[in-house]
Amino acid sequence: MWTVIYIAPTARLADMIKLKLSEEGFMVQTRAISASKQQFEILVPSGEVEEIQEVLNSILRP
Repeated sequence: MWTVIYIAPTARLADMIKLKLSEEGFMVQTRAISASKQQFEILVPSGEVEEIQEVLNSILRP
């Protein structure tokens, strides 16, 4: 089962997050929410949410 962990406001940010999480060894999917709004869901396996959330926080931290 896949779980949404983040909604990216741009395709560029979604791709960057997917790449960085993939480099850490996680399975990641992205999915456009709608055609009218350029927002993208970042999805990961449910069993890895807590671990991935920690990595995601470090990616998003300036």
